[in-house]
Amino acid sequence: MEHLAQILLLLSVAIAIVVTFQRLHIPTSLGYLLVGVVLGPYTMGPVVSMPELHTLAEFGVVFLLFTIGLNYSIPELNALRGQILGLGTGQVAFTTLAAGTVVWLAGLPVAAAFVFGAVFAQSSTTIISSLLTEQGEENSQHGRLGLAMSVFQDVTAVPFLVIIPVLGMSVAADVLATTVAWALAKAVLAFVLVFFAGRWLLGPLFHLVSRRRSLETFTLAILLVALFAAWTTNSLGLSLAFGGFLAGMMLGETEFRHQVEASVSPFRDVLLGLFFIGIGMRFDPASIPPIWQWTVLGALLILISKTLVVALMVRRTTADKRVAWRTGLVLSVGGEFGLALIAIALDSGVLSIQLGQVAITSVLLSMVAGAVLIRFNGQIVNRLVKKSDTEVQSSGSLKDVPERLVIIGGYGRVGHTLAVLLHSCGIPFVAVDSDAGRVAQGRADGHQVFFGNITEPGLLTAIHVERASLVVITIDDAAAALATLSYLRRVCPQVPVIVRARDLESSTRLQDAGAIHAYPEMIEASLRLGASALQILKVPDDEIDQTVRGVRDWGYQPVLEKDRNKS
Repeated sequence: MEHLAQILLLLSVAIAIVVTFQRLHIPTSLGYLLVGVVLGPYTMGPVVSMPELHTLAEFGVVFLLFTIGLNYSIPELNALRGQILGLGTGQVAFTTLAAGTVVWLAGLPVAAAFVFGAVFAQSSTTIISSLLTEQGEENSQHGRLGLAMSVFQDVTAVPFLVIIPVLGMSVAADVLATTVAWALAKAVLAFVLVFFAGRWLLGPLFHLVSRRRSLETFTLAILLVALFAAWTTNSLGLSLAFGGFLAGMMLGETEFRHQVEASVSPFRDVLLGLFFIGIGMRFDPASIPPIWQWTVLGALLILISKTLVVALMVRRTTADKRVAWRTGLVLSVGGEFGLALIAIALDSGVLSIQLGQVAITSVLLSMVAGAVLIRFNGQIVNRLVKKSDTEVQSSGSLKDVPERLVIIGGYGRVGHTLAVLLHSCGIPFVAVDSDAGRVAQGRADGHQVFFGNITEPGLLTAIHVERASLVVITIDDAAAALATLSYLRRVCPQVPVIVRARDLESSTRLQDAGAIHAYPEMIEASLRLGASALQILKVPDDEIDQTVRGVRDWGYQPVLEKDRNKS
């Protein structure tokens, strides 16, 4: 209990600062960094000093890479081998080369210059996505391209997790090259081991666990898989985070992927918060005056190199100069993953404390300045590039709007029927169900069905419910459906929701809560039966439709009044 007071202090300061940053719409990662600075050894006031905290914080990067791996399974990486794969890989490679060459010419050793280049190549997906959404640019061509490239940076940066620790070894160049080659060979071996283990073991394991209908057991299984993979790669002399990424890739191919992401996100966010707090504790404000000019130049190198590299690369794939430059500005911001690489480089001895301070401060400055560039990317490009008539027309094209999905909550009798109808009409959809047997049957039918509970906010976040064109809740649980509907109306009121209702009372409550339709299935079944009877009796179809519509428009009162009269 010796550290209890420090833990309480840490939690109190973190909550106060993070809540303030959220109210100001500032990325919370910057808030955690500030917490570390405030409670670090280099500032006045109380100091939190717990070695266990830094050990625990290492797992924040493990689970960050784990969730990234979930979204980049092998089939999806194969599907992205076109434009985004080429642009994402090229951007990281060319920015690393350009920035690394500049700092090498400034007098840094080759290993340190390589780390600076790798760090400067990263962009903050958190800042990019939040600002683009706030500005309504998330569906624009430059917004979608920039966000996709920023996410893909995390994948292309995975080799850095293998190479950077090796660079800290004081050996000759030929020995270092051999060591790097051996590290990459071990990375391939780790991939093969995790790949075959995932194919043979992960599916049966999670099918077994999911049948227990226990979220606690499911979460324990996720922790076991992620940490076992991290231990495997660490045993091979590689980073823990690399193992987390491989485990995520394997689980990303299964039907449990969205529920896994929803279950692990609380651990990831808390541990990542601890990681950024640890980074902040390494930051010494007093060291800035002697090196301020280098930090400013470093931030400018991040902003300029990425803007130019991205703009030139995108320009080769599109005729719209404005899209190219706006994408470059969007990706100019520094990234949290760059801070993770700095931490690894410091622990490996590749960077000295002073160089680490320069790198950290440069990234932080670029995150602040880059956020301003993203905010005003349209106005900046308007001043730099004259908009042609063809570009005016293409900027408002419907092609900029991505294809949206229908989300089905529950794959029972009603959900399956709806899926069949949508599939026959060529309408894309994703269904989730908490019954592993139904999920397996749905996937056998060729439908996109995943394991998960539609009532969990974490799952709805994982499947990006805010991007859906329609949500249909088909679960036979009025209270759960109402809770899900209330959450959806709060988080994404723009998404229409249709809900299954068993009776008129449930239908009324659901419509009052915001459902655009909540047909009571008992009465609807009677109406369909009556409509069929009228068709057999040769009543005109338009008259049948008008009669049925009239009953619905009157809130089924004609049917209910007749039922009451009979009773």
